[in-house]
Amino acid sequence: MRNIKITVQYNGKNYCGWQSQPDSVGIQGAIENAYYEITKENIKVIGSGRTDSGVHALGQVANFTTDSSISADKIPNALNAKLPKDISVVEAEDVDEDFHSRYSAKRKCYRYMIHNNRYRNPIVSGISYQVKYDLDFDKMVRESKSLIGTHDYKGFMSSGSQVKSTVRTIYDLRLEKNEDMIVLEIEGNGFLYNMVRIIVGTLVDIGRGRISEPLSEVIESKDRDMSGHTAPACGLFLKKVFY
Repeated sequence: MRNIKITVQYNGKNYCGWQSQPDSVGIQGAIENAYYEITKENIKVIGSGRTDSGVHALGQVANFTTDSSISADKIPNALNAKLPKDISVVEAEDVDEDFHSRYSAKRKCYRYMIHNNRYRNPIVSGISYQVKYDLDFDKMVRESKSLIGTHDYKGFMSSGSQVKSTVRTIYDLRLEKNEDMIVLEIEGNGFLYNMVRIIVGTLVDIGRGRISEPLSEVIESKDRDMSGHTAPACGLFLKKVFY
């Protein structure tokens, strides 16, 4: 039995998320179905995390065990020939049997794209969050520094999640602006349910002047009512998983 690690890119617009649901296909199910078409073998694909409906990936990592003898370097092309055009396997390799895409992960990096313009851009509308209001970008950058470090991010988690601890470590957070596109990249040892999207919404609300309190106080409050709105899924990408 072999353990195969794959790296996957996808546009999540047409999917219910990574994990398949009884009435809709997720990225996971699409890959499992494609592999079955190739080998007639039923596999269970394990992802590094469950991206929600509408979320994209530039570097989702997954693994599965297989009895097939197909070489790892041929797996991407074989799968891509069967997969929908909005999913692509870009790398595959044999790994040790104890490798687990989720539990072996050390940190993750997410990217979020904001289109700051009054008018929609049809080229990026499906992969970015259009914010029509003027934003104080410099203030957003200054306040975002408070997020770096180890904190209790309870106020940046949506309800419906049951976790033992809401403490997480953010190693780096970068905000860059190029004309009307703002790109946030955030790297941490783990993220709570909707945490990145709430961070983005909070920074947007700070940029609009809707949140006047220092972000450090918002974090310390651990109060969801003090943080900002949840930014939409369409602008979020899982960029990279580190092992």
